[in-house]
Amino acid sequence: MQDTHDLLVRSSTDFPALRRGATEILQVNLGYLCNLSCVHCHVNAGPTRTELMDRDTVDQVLAVLRHRRIRVLDLTGGAPEMNPHFRYLVSEARKLDVTVIDRCNLTVLLEPGHEDLAAFLAEQQVQIVASLPCYLEDNVTKQRGKGVYQDSIEAIRQLNRLGYGDSLMLDLVYNPVGPSLPPPQAALEADYKRELADRFGIRFNRLLTLTNMPISRFGAVLLAHDQFNDYMQLLRDNFNDHTLPAVMCRSTISVDYRGYLYDCDFNQMLDMPLGHRDRGLHVGDLMATSLEGEPIYVADHCFGCTAGAGSSCGGALE
Repeated sequence: MQDTHDLLVRSSTDFPALRRGATEILQVNLGYLCNLSCVHCHVNAGPTRTELMDRDTVDQVLAVLRHRRIRVLDLTGGAPEMNPHFRYLVSEARKLDVTVIDRCNLTVLLEPGHEDLAAFLAEQQVQIVASLPCYLEDNVTKQRGKGVYQDSIEAIRQLNRLGYGDSLMLDLVYNPVGPSLPPPQAALEADYKRELADRFGIRFNRLLTLTNMPISRFGAVLLAHDQFNDYMQLLRDNFNDHTLPAVMCRSTISVDYRGYLYDCDFNQMLDMPLGHRDRGLHVGDLMATSLEGEPIYVADHCFGCTAGAGSSCGGALE
């Protein structure tokens, strides 16, 4: 697989300098194991990956939540639910009254051994952010594989029966199929809600639109089709400085499966440690270290978060 790392991470970039604010969210990557291998995946996750966060690191995450009084734990992967310590981390974080977000691919809810997973998430009042890159089957199949669309619809129905989309938060995530920017979030959300309700009688709370990052698997696709330079120019041409105050790296710390810290999940995949340090900081360092005011490690891929209406783990920024 071709790699865009050297094309993105240069000694200099013309992306504006940024500094961290107060940490509000700890986003923890529990590992790269996943039951799917999606074309747009920026972490190159899949069924053959073996990297998983261990119990000791999970306990350090919990200690930091408690000590720093961080109120939001955002769990990602891979499929975070496939980490054997997932339920322990969720239940212990909820005992601390921490809001837990599960970035779920939906189909994992139907995997053997996970039949009671949806009920567990509902019992713990976990907020679910679920990938459904289109309300049309063909587009989902192109990105995520055959049969994923039908399984995703069945998983949402299961979640709806448990109260998700009503009293429990269920957000869906849209990614463009190819090298283009997402359409306006509000209009697309209306389309999603109408089409999914009319076709399947299912409901959700919000739609979040995310720009595809030119790294890892999606970056390799761009290079293979000679589209990388054009896509980067698209991101640059649509740079929106009004999104800068709201970019997620200002208030979120990304933790990899080993416990090392990054400004965001994308920097994690590009091996750009938080603060541009030679020695990476570990989650345990947060017990004694405040990162507010620290410089954010920026590079050319950051134009992806600031193009158009902006893009973050919480959807559009404008």
